[in-house]
Amino acid sequence: MTTVTLRASGTAPADLAWERYADPALWSTWSPQIQRVDVDVPRLVTGATGTVRAGLLPHPTVGIPFTVLEVDEAARTWAWEVRLGPLPGLPHLHLEHGVEATTGGSATWLVVTGALPVVAAYAPLARLALSRLVSP
Repeated sequence: MTTVTLRASGTAPADLAWERYADPALWSTWSPQIQRVDVDVPRLVTGATGTVRAGLLPHPTVGIPFTVLEVDEAARTWAWEVRLGPLPGLPHLHLEHGVEATTGGSATWLVVTGALPVVAAYAPLARLALSRLVSP
């Protein structure tokens, strides 16, 4: 297993950046690899499950099931696990996210843990998404 920490800073207020996380319907507005999120809750809550529809083509190409492990609205942090296939034993990623207020905007961080090839492939897309998350 490999763990990578990514960070980005921008001028979006921390409350706006957090709202972009907390409302799964907004994920596709800042994360280019996400086309939509199928989830039964309008806001992140511990225990929520769903499917991220991802792909860089004009239509969703991959369904990635996820479970929200914890959410702390006051601290603006949350964690989730995504499975990269329908069968037990296939690779998964554990992701921890946070948003902090900074002078002039916000900063966000992401800690990704998983198999090295999966983390290495995901990191560039995640870095781009994080930059967009904290942009106005």
